[in-house]
Amino acid sequence: MDFKDSAQEAAFRAEVRTFLDAHAPLRTRSTESAYAEAKTDQDRVAIAKRWQALLAEHGWACIAWPKAFGGRDATPIESVIWNQEVARYVTPDGLFIIGQGMCAPTLMAYGNDDHKAEHLPKIASGEEVWCQLFSEPVAGSDLAGIKTRAVREGDKWVINGQKVWTSGAHYSDFGLLITRTDPSQPKHKGLTMFFLDMKTPGVEVRPIKQINGNQDFNEVYFTDVVIPDSQRLGNEGDGWKVALVTLMNERLAVGGGLSNSVMDVFKATQTQDYGDGLAIEDHAVRDRLADWYCRESGLKFTSYRMITALSRGQDPGPEASISKVVVAANNNQSANFALDMQDYGGILDDDGRAGFGNQFQRQFLRSPANRIEGGSDEILRNIIAERVLGMPADMRPDKNVPFAEIPQGKG
Repeated sequence: MDFKDSAQEAAFRAEVRTFLDAHAPLRTRSTESAYAEAKTDQDRVAIAKRWQALLAEHGWACIAWPKAFGGRDATPIESVIWNQEVARYVTPDGLFIIGQGMCAPTLMAYGNDDHKAEHLPKIASGEEVWCQLFSEPVAGSDLAGIKTRAVREGDKWVINGQKVWTSGAHYSDFGLLITRTDPSQPKHKGLTMFFLDMKTPGVEVRPIKQINGNQDFNEVYFTDVVIPDSQRLGNEGDGWKVALVTLMNERLAVGGGLSNSVMDVFKATQTQDYGDGLAIEDHAVRDRLADWYCRESGLKFTSYRMITALSRGQDPGPEASISKVVVAANNNQSANFALDMQDYGGILDDDGRAGFGNQFQRQFLRSPANRIEGGSDEILRNIIAERVLGMPADMRPDKNVPFAEIPQGKG
């Protein structure tokens, strides 16, 4: 099989490199950050928005989207080439992954023409930042167990409840919000999806302090928040169906983005003392590197399958769950090994003294979130077992019981 670029693909790759060479420095390690000078979240947002506006100005924002929505109408292989090339440069990333990778596809699938025309070009250009208001204190992996209520009053809805672990809510302009609108229905059927302005009266955002010192996640409280019915996505009671589009695209965004963690460990082993020589000379180390590299190679080609499905107008399938589980495991295992390889140096958490610029310490502390976001590993393994391998489904005694009759805790 020939994986070389065609003449047209080579020309496109050269065009991408010309743009990136002119506007971003080449990357020497995966943890180099375009946010190095940022002191606050507001600084990070400003840096990311400037970069996204530049992409939009030159026609490189959300290139797979239709031109009418701010994209480029790029082909799937052009999207692959863009992702391959941009990964080689230090660019502001991460801030728009939820809005562009998860919320926008949902808006495309269920928003009306006015919604799309109003918001999609602004999401593509970075003018609007979106978040995903799904998880709750008692409903994370079991998303259908949410309690946040939306009660209809004429052509408006009144929202009360709480969300938690909402990434980027403290700097987001809009959010996708899943609510319970009919507790008399089984838990998967009484849900409805909305979007709302995060500055709507009654919305309160409280950042959560993390073990690594960051505050990326938030609690979000809704107290008598009023939104119009025009901001409903999908039919009333179809919230679970709408949410699946968001979730599958989230798994694609988390698992489809190729990780550089293994290559970083590989580079580290070439200079790190280990036993009587360098780590790369140890047979056990080489065996681990080979295993992780094979997984990432499989991950790369699985992501190509997902991109092909998207190009045919299909939603990401169960393979997105496979990729997400592999990425989470690789990130955690490779970072853990890199810390062990440094011996006592692995416990240092200081950019000036820790080996390899503290990158593996940060990766290790962040890796537990990879196992949870987009669905926990346990939930995704159930999905793979049932929908890919055809194994018997897990017992779900509450599946067809009205939500109001399911025993609830005090949370």
